[in-house]
Amino acid sequence: QVQLVESGGGLVQAGGSLRLSCAASARTFSSYYMGWFRQAPGKEREFVAAISWGGGRTTYADSVKGRFTVSRDNTKNTVYLQMNSLKPEDPAVYSCAARSEVTSSIRDAAEYNYWGQGTQVPVSS
Repeated sequence: QVQLVESGGGLVQAGGSLRLSCAASARTFSSYYMGWFRQAPGKEREFVAAISWGGGRTTYADSVKGRFTVSRDNTKNTVYLQMNSLKPEDPAVYSCAARSEVTSSIRDAAEYNYWGQGTQVPVSS
């Protein structure tokens, strides 16, 4: 069992920045591939970003490339999502997720076994 708790969400000015954190209770955090997903009202969950076990490889949705950065610190059992240049389409509930092994696509939510409760990211004008 892996418990994930997101934090860092909140009101931010359009065009501004925000860093989300996801703390994991896993005994061996480095054994998990980590992903970030988001879900806006009326829409299905969509992939945002992912990072490999040791942090050496990152993957991003086209909509956030160049603006968002995913990173992890395995000594702290934490994965981060740095969001810059926030746009009106970015507000959503952001969730982190964990998977122990990649079997198909790291962009597919079905590949992830554990999920946090999510943190809300509204954008203010």
